[in-house]
Amino acid sequence: MGRRWLPFLLWWPMLRERGVLRADLLAGLTGAIIVLPQGLAFATLAGVPPQHGLYAAMLPCLVAALWGSSRMMVTGPANAISLTTMALIAPLAVPGSDLYVGYVLTLSLLVGIVQLALGLARAGALVDLVPHSVIVGFTTGAAVLIASTQAGPFVGVELPRGISVAGTVSALAERVDRFNPVAIAVGVATIAVIRAWAPLNRFVPAMLVGVVAGSLAAWGVEALAPQFPRLRTVPPLPGALPTPSIPTLSLDTLRQLFSATLVMTLLGLTEAVAIARALALRHGHSIDGSQEFIGQGLANIAGAFCSAIPASGSFNRSAVNAASGARTPFAAVCASVLLVVLLAGVAPLARHLPLAVIAALLFMVAWGLVDRLEIARIWREEPRERAPLAVTALATVVLSLEWALLLGMLAALLARRWPLTAASK
Repeated sequence: MGRRWLPFLLWWPMLRERGVLRADLLAGLTGAIIVLPQGLAFATLAGVPPQHGLYAAMLPCLVAALWGSSRMMVTGPANAISLTTMALIAPLAVPGSDLYVGYVLTLSLLVGIVQLALGLARAGALVDLVPHSVIVGFTTGAAVLIASTQAGPFVGVELPRGISVAGTVSALAERVDRFNPVAIAVGVATIAVIRAWAPLNRFVPAMLVGVVAGSLAAWGVEALAPQFPRLRTVPPLPGALPTPSIPTLSLDTLRQLFSATLVMTLLGLTEAVAIARALALRHGHSIDGSQEFIGQGLANIAGAFCSAIPASGSFNRSAVNAASGARTPFAAVCASVLLVVLLAGVAPLARHLPLAVIAALLFMVAWGLVDRLEIARIWREEPRERAPLAVTALATVVLSLEWALLLGMLAALLARRWPLTAASK
């Protein structure tokens, strides 16, 4: 019982080990920097004012870290969750209106309650049914999605939000003449610094060094060559502390949000557990699916009362967290606290953080998510797992995340049963 209600007691003693606290603090700082532009963008995708995206990276992130089971996953605003929020709530109210925001906050609460109930019912055991090849394919497809979303900022052009990978390629081809060479140069310089600093990652995270170096390079170009096109930077940031909120629980609201709650619960848990398991396999950890359900549920319940959009595991931030050297969930705790500090103390400096630098960093994250050795091993040694891997990766890119996992599992089931069927004929 203690493990379920106070799971952080299992890893808290690790902070006394040499280097762990320092590693988590630096990883948390990197994560706090990364979520600044992401939180604003995801709030826009969800149809709410920008601060609501950042608020989802504060208390929900902290609660999920303390009550979840993943050591590496970071909870907060996420691409698929934000897009789905807009799709589900836009038919009910005008995006951005008070009524719309009220529906979104109530959705956070309802989703959290259902997730918590599923966790207490130990329904998380179902995630063990997801084959390893499906997880590898899922992370590979997610890497493509991450790279696609950052292609526009990397070359310095603005692309329509929410477009597919194919749409991104087409849009870039139409805008080649508008590419900003300064943005590309700054992005390439950021990647080069990250790669060069990699051997020293245990002292200071290479990604944090890359962010600082890229920002300084952009500032230098702006100061020495003002005739070059200006880079797009992180927009003005809102107040640091979340605004308390009270979700509406009228019968009419509950009726209108019933189906939306079921869809969002499925998507949020599928995404969070898939990310947690992928990181656990990559780093040799174990997760408790039911405990992760509990952590996600408590996170969304907390978020509903502090003006946060629905939250889930974030592939971008989780991968950055792991790549930055995080050792325990305390890194996510640090990220949530340091985000408040950044907003309170250095918000005016956000205009010096180019989006091209963030894009370059996330390109490195996407590259690291593709487990090339494992893909080659599966393809060479496990013929039955080839189809699930390929189907999941392709579906993640062209369909939604939850459909990708369902189709991958179906492909795995068929691949394992087909040889027996064929042999029996």
